[in-house]
Amino acid sequence: MRKLTETEDLSAPVRAALGPGCRVAAVDRLRGGSRKGVYRVRVDGSPVTSVIVYRWAEEENFWPGGRGSDAGDPLAPASGLTPFLAARQKLDDLGVRVPRLLLADTGRPADVAVVEDLSTDTLEALLESDPARAAAALNDLAAQVRVMHGHLAPEHGRTDAPERGGTARGASCEQLVLDRALRDLEEAAGRDRRLAAAHGRVRDRLHGLAARVAPRAEYGLIHGELGPDHVMVDADGHAVLIDIEGLTHFDVEWEHVFLRLRFGGHYPVLSRPGLDPRRLDLYRLAMCLSLVAGPLRLLDGDYPDRAAMLGIAEHNLREALALLPPVSGSGRNREAAAAEPHLG
Repeated sequence: MRKLTETEDLSAPVRAALGPGCRVAAVDRLRGGSRKGVYRVRVDGSPVTSVIVYRWAEEENFWPGGRGSDAGDPLAPASGLTPFLAARQKLDDLGVRVPRLLLADTGRPADVAVVEDLSTDTLEALLESDPARAAAALNDLAAQVRVMHGHLAPEHGRTDAPERGGTARGASCEQLVLDRALRDLEEAAGRDRRLAAAHGRVRDRLHGLAARVAPRAEYGLIHGELGPDHVMVDADGHAVLIDIEGLTHFDVEWEHVFLRLRFGGHYPVLSRPGLDPRRLDLYRLAMCLSLVAGPLRLLDGDYPDRAAMLGIAEHNLREALALLPPVSGSGRNREAAAAEPHLG
């Protein structure tokens, strides 16, 4: 049985952040964290009534196997205090709003960061409950995204790579995306007969799309998982970015594919001219494959919200197959015979 943190585990860093006179009154683990624990800690005896604590520890990581973070690979999972601090500093320098840092510490027994508790409002929730407030925050987010994507570097790579002694690897962003997409295809095809039946077509489509992409020598700064659930809205209505550990210089088309997927009908506010349509085509298929293989891999462990992960995988599997050119004859018959879903 997985044992997550308890009140006494968080008391010391919270007192160190707010002063010895404060007392932890309640601790709530917030939903959604798969690589770190995210806790709202309510306190007495302090000018603030609550803070958010990020906690990076083995027991907080629901991903089975391969739990290390490779700073040399911009697409590798990012987790830990070091990438968090590097990303936060970079965004703060650019004037992009992130939660105010109250404490960063190691070894209590886990790495922790204590940050301001902005509100209970994510942009995702506000898009449903308060469209007017959400619209203002969405416009603010668009302005911040333009700042990030306009901050160009001559090489791709994670913001924490220098701190970890790593350097960016891979001949190009498109090659990194292609390589990962092929790995995701192999993994996901082993789990679902529909993707297995279309394996050759998906592989050929990936190679064909990658071959059309021309070289590039400048890379914008991207969040990596910028969905509306990773944007808080503060009391002044400003968008505040969270879950920032994956911040990296990369093709901004990779981010725009994710933004379009997650924001849906609200995406036009975030769109920008001049995106490379060939990169978008490759990255859209690759993103779908990632969002099939990743959730199913997570479910090899004991992640609690299993239905949500299966839903993500199923939706993106169908999207990936819909992106393929049509087939005829025996190929169509083989895929029809494999149409029975059996994810999970």
